Amino acid sequence: MIWNRERYIAHCNFEFTGREMFCELFGPLIGLEEEWRRQGASAKEIAMTAFDWDYVLRAMLAGNCQAMTGNEPKVLEDTPEYTVSIDEMGRKMKLCKQSATIPLPMEYPVQTMDDWLKIRHWYEFREDRIDREKLLEQKALRDKGYLMIQSVPGGFDEPRQLMGEEGLCIAAYEEPELISDMLETIGNTCVQVMERVADIVPIDCLSIHEDMAGKSGPLFGPKQVREFMEPYYRKIWSCAKAHGAALFSQDSDGDMNPIVDVMLDCGVNCMYPCEPAAGMDIVALRKKYGNRLSFKGGIDKFVLRKDFDAIRTELEYKMSAPMLGGGTVFAIDHRIPNGVPLENYRYYVKTGRELLGLPPVKNEGWGRMAF
Repeated sequence: MIWNRERYIAHCNFEFTGREMFCELFGPLIGLEEEWRRQGASAKEIAMTAFDWDYVLRAMLAGNCQAMTGNEPKVLEDTPEYTVSIDEMGRKMKLCKQSATIPLPMEYPVQTMDDWLKIRHWYEFREDRIDREKLLEQKALRDKGYLMIQSVPGGFDEPRQLMGEEGLCIAAYEEPELISDMLETIGNTCVQVMERVADIVPIDCLSIHEDMAGKSGPLFGPKQVREFMEPYYRKIWSCAKAHGAALFSQDSDGDMNPIVDVMLDCGVNCMYPCEPAAGMDIVALRKKYGNRLSFKGGIDKFVLRKDFDAIRTELEYKMSAPMLGGGTVFAIDHRIPNGVPLENYRYYVKTGRELLGLPPVKNEGWGRMAF
């Protein structure tokens, strides 16, 4: 089913709108489509349109808070196995085509404060960050029920893109003023962008990407989040909320449990994809945080490789009474992994819909819910 902005916001704010929400956040991993074709998948199943996933009409607002470098990406080497390129930040990147959808940096532009000062203008405000014509079109879409999403750089992720994980974590101890200046610069620009955006169209959802954790926990602990990320988060959320935003959605893989409390203090009220393999149990988190925190995801993707009984057990637990009535967008906790039999995925969809009281599928489409 296609959801409109009013219904989706109400659902994420723990209001029961008469229906639960069951979606696919990201879609299949590289290689799964070929596996499913060999198992007799239809064209609509390959395209993910056969499963009637719920999704909300949405638009990413035409206010650019990201780095504006002026650099043109270029490909240095392209083989069947990998692509090596230079990206907008001037980083040498490598994409391993057989196993990944995102290229990884082989080098980073910032090691010192002097390096940062040379590129700080990438993040400073410019009027051409605002596409007023596009925003007017988006205002018309909002009137038709589209959710208006403002994307902002991550408080961990953007410095990580500039410095690398190791460089950033060391800088938290050895050059804290460098991280603080980065986030102050980015935050000030975000505020100026959002103020101009909101002159034309209100903001519904503030969306931030972090990916700052693994199975062993986050790369910043509560102390570092409070010192570096909280001032940035509070600044951007205060502005977004003043201009209509009801949702502050954070994307991070891994075990975020050690810093959930401080993220709530920063303003975050929705987290995804909530990976069970990393200890993110949405049922336990709901019991702990109640209606302070909504979730997207949370269903163990690896269970789909097992048998029907294991799939049903996982769904009955995650789709239990405490998780119903709003506040949960049910989905697996990232891309559909390789090795998931097509029959298992069909069973997962059918069983989940039955448990949530949704009607049988009608081959009506889908849209990514990763925002």
